[in-house]
Amino acid sequence: MSAAQIFNRIGQVGLGVALAGGVVNSALYNVDGGHRAVIFDRFAGIKKQVIGEGTHFFVPWVQRPIIFDVRSRPRNVPVVTGSKDLQNVNITLRILFRPVPDQLPKIYTVLGQDYEERVLPSITTEVLKAVVAQFDAGELITQRDLVSQKVSEDLTERASQFGVILDDISITHLTFGREFTQAVELKQVAQQDAEKARFLVEKAEQTKKATVISAEGDAQAAILLAKAFGDAGEGLVELRRIEAAEDIAYQLSRSRQVAYLPSGQNLLMNVPTPGN
Repeated sequence: MSAAQIFNRIGQVGLGVALAGGVVNSALYNVDGGHRAVIFDRFAGIKKQVIGEGTHFFVPWVQRPIIFDVRSRPRNVPVVTGSKDLQNVNITLRILFRPVPDQLPKIYTVLGQDYEERVLPSITTEVLKAVVAQFDAGELITQRDLVSQKVSEDLTERASQFGVILDDISITHLTFGREFTQAVELKQVAQQDAEKARFLVEKAEQTKKATVISAEGDAQAAILLAKAFGDAGEGLVELRRIEAAEDIAYQLSRSRQVAYLPSGQNLLMNVPTPGN
C-alpha cells in the first residue's frame, strides 16, 4: 500500500471520528450545580422526569432540554395599598424563592420558564392588600412583627399552590401618604407642647406648695417666739439685744476706719482742716 493510500485512509478515519464526535457532542447537555432540567419531546411533549446535575444524552432535533435554577433567589416586590383607616401605605417585600424540583414539568407547562414574573407580583399584591387592610396605620408600625408573620404565612401558602417555595419573607420598606405623615408630625408637636405645659403647671404647683410651707414655717416661728416671750418676759428681749450688740461690736472691730471714744471723758482730737 502506497503512502498516499495510507494518508487517504487516515483522513477518512479522522473524518469519521470527527463526525461521530460532533454527533455525540450535539447529543450531550450539562446540568450545572443548583439546576434541574426537564425534557421537551416533539412527539411526547414535556416529560415528567426531572433531570438532575451532570452530563446527559438527548435526541437532537427531537428533544430539547430546558434548564431551571432551583437555588434561592431574591426579589423585591413593591405594593401600594390601603390600611383599615383608609391611609395610603407603600410597602415593599423582599422574598427569597425557589421552585419545587419535582413540580418543574408542571411549572413549565402551566407558567413557563419565567414563572416568577407571572406568580410573585400578583400573589404578593393580593396577600398584602388583604393583610394590611386588617390594621390601622398606627398598628402597622406598633405591630409590625404580627403583620410580617401574617403576610409570611398567607404568602407561603399561596405560593405553594404554584409549586414555589418561599424561604424568607421580610418587610424592607413601609411608608405612608403625605397627609398621614403630616398628621403624625403635628401630633408629635402637640404632645411636646402638652408635656411642656404639664411641666409648667407642676412647677407652679411646687412653687405654690413651697410658699405655703414657708408661710406655715414663719407662722410657727412667730407662735414659738410669742410663747417664748410669754414665758421669759423681758429677759429674752434683753438677751437678743446683747447678742445683737456683740455682733455689731465684732463687725466694727474688724474695720480700720472706726475709732472708739470712751464715754464720760473729754477727749480733744486734732482734726485737720482743708486750709491747713
